[in-house]
Amino acid sequence: MITAELRQAIAAAAGPDADPRLRPGPAPGSYASSLPFRLPPEAAQDLARRLAAESWIAHADITAPGYLTVTVTHDSLATLAVRIVRAGPACAASDALRGRTVPAPPPPDLPAERSWPAARAALAAHLTARLAATAGATISFYPERPGVPHPGTLTPSPPERTPAVPARPAAPGPVAEAIRYVGADHARFALARMPPGGPAPEAAAIARHVLANPAYAVRYAHAAAAAVLRWAAALGTTPAGFRPRQLAEPGELALLDALAWLPEQVAVAARRGRPDEFAGYLEELAGRTLDTMDTTGFTALSTISSERLWLADAARTGLATGLGLLGVSAPDRL
Repeated sequence: MITAELRQAIAAAAGPDADPRLRPGPAPGSYASSLPFRLPPEAAQDLARRLAAESWIAHADITAPGYLTVTVTHDSLATLAVRIVRAGPACAASDALRGRTVPAPPPPDLPAERSWPAARAALAAHLTARLAATAGATISFYPERPGVPHPGTLTPSPPERTPAVPARPAAPGPVAEAIRYVGADHARFALARMPPGGPAPEAAAIARHVLANPAYAVRYAHAAAAAVLRWAAALGTTPAGFRPRQLAEPGELALLDALAWLPEQVAVAARRGRPDEFAGYLEELAGRTLDTMDTTGFTALSTISSERLWLADAARTGLATGLGLLGVSAPDRL
């Protein structure tokens, strides 16, 4: 959410067509932009001054060789935990692609695809449209598949005729066999993270319930964050008040920083047509979540602070939202 708001602030100061091309800064809560390279020096300095005047920004500077570096206040970064929980799935939304029109193909029939590359291409086109819509793009139309009616189209009943001898069904392809073996969620995530021209997933690998398997690790991280909340609630502790300064451990700030990038990662993946890059971001977010949920501040549930419960809930919300955009379920228990 911070990256989405920073993008809006830069657009308000430099013009709506000024793409900041944000990248991580040197510390949690800091963001770098190459926009000054494309501005006159006086305009770049004015941009930094206008951003520094924002109450939620600690400082904004033009640094050599011409980058804009913005650092938000600690309270702004920490309060993100509450804001993500309250926003729910809207925590991934932005207006980064406003004004763009993206065609939306129908949901792919993955078991019917005859090869991994074909299934990957069909899913990538569908997910790109979903990500683009979340980033503010307009979805234009739904191209029809042969033999599949347009959504909302009534299909008349065919006239009665003599039944034909049913054709022998074709043998299932490798994708259908993998889905049958590993389950739809694991297969879909493996396809979503498959880059163009990348090697086909191995069913035996994506079926494994180990953290080295990203298809499992991201959903496990969501379940781990949900477990913290469930176990704390069983002890009578639930998120209540929030004091931003109580979230200051390096791991906590790193997790907050990773969550801050959710809207921007959605927009970048949609712009590039690379949902695999968004799946890679979710893997990183899952790693940050698991590292944080495993620290003493989160495992000592009888004394866990309200602020840490908010952060666990924010991680759960961010991961569930990201998995939902890929069409993958996010169970609270695995």
